[in-house]
Amino acid sequence: MSAVATRRAWAELLRLPALFTVPGDALAGAAATGLRPNHRTLLAIGSSLCLYEAGMALNDWADRAEDAVERPERPLPSGRIAPPAALTAATALTAAGLALASRAGRPSLAVAGALAGTVWAYDLALKHTPAGPAAMATARGLDLLLGATATAGPDHDHDSRSRATAAAPSAAALAAHTLAVTVVSRREAQGGSSTAPLAALATTAALTRLVGAGTTRRPSVGGGGDVDDGGFGWRRRGRSAPGESASRGSASRGSAPRGSASGLAHESGPALRTATPESGPAPRTATPDTAHRALRGALALAYAGAAARPLFHAALNPSPPLTQRAVGGGIRAMIPLQAALAARTGAPVTALLTAALAPAARRFARKVSVT
Repeated sequence: MSAVATRRAWAELLRLPALFTVPGDALAGAAATGLRPNHRTLLAIGSSLCLYEAGMALNDWADRAEDAVERPERPLPSGRIAPPAALTAATALTAAGLALASRAGRPSLAVAGALAGTVWAYDLALKHTPAGPAAMATARGLDLLLGATATAGPDHDHDSRSRATAAAPSAAALAAHTLAVTVVSRREAQGGSSTAPLAALATTAALTRLVGAGTTRRPSVGGGGDVDDGGFGWRRRGRSAPGESASRGSASRGSAPRGSASGLAHESGPALRTATPESGPAPRTATPDTAHRALRGALALAYAGAAARPLFHAALNPSPPLTQRAVGGGIRAMIPLQAALAARTGAPVTALLTAALAPAARRFARKVSVT
């Protein structure tokens, strides 16, 4: 086999176009912490990419007998890649993912270890059981939490833990989408049922409503109640400590984390106008808030468009080709969903960077299947 054919076979085994859906997990997790992405976020992305590809290689190794009947064109049953090579790749990629996570601190390594264990348990034991979709959803949620934990830092103090756990709602939303898509994928080779696509459509509608409207509460730093994202600026809920307004007003925007007590400016927004007893509550900034809501809405619609259309076709005609197309659409829809989650937690720049991965995912998906 030529070098070009070998590279294509590995690209098919690892489903390389699906890699573009992975960085958004860590970026959405970082956004939920209220901190800008940092070098630990990059380590989390590298770890996620390795563990994701480990799961892809292990998946085909575990399914090689089944694929020989249902999908004989896959790299292993077709003989283009030897099964031991796929298993070796899965093992090496898992080790690399854990090594990268360890560089971000022990909490990140703990989350990555749970993620790796879930991936191996799914591929080797749980995939064809009723627990299979829940295991896959858990893995995707843990991947987002890995980004949050790494970004929050290796410290074991209350602030770091609260920032990391603030990503739980985003992780739950991503897990819900993954659960719905995984249930549909269980029938992609046979087709024949509209129930799963219809249920996934309902999930898509609920998540579109969730990410397109409202804001989330951020972890407060140094007490004083919750920090609430009100648009491109922040406002603190509850009473401020004496002198706190002055310290916020004079804080440096360039060095403070988003949502911190020393600098509540958003990563790309204007400085916050603070409230004083004489002036009353600070007025909301209309134009940035409108732009932020428009961004959330646009990303939510992009998510709905990517996921709902192929699911609707699969619900009308649950044939294997349309079901596989629905699964592929659900995988690619993760990118706008991740971007919408980042925007919802107050990080428009991170949201736009995540959304920028979608065109590349579509382009490469025309050459190599993501399912």
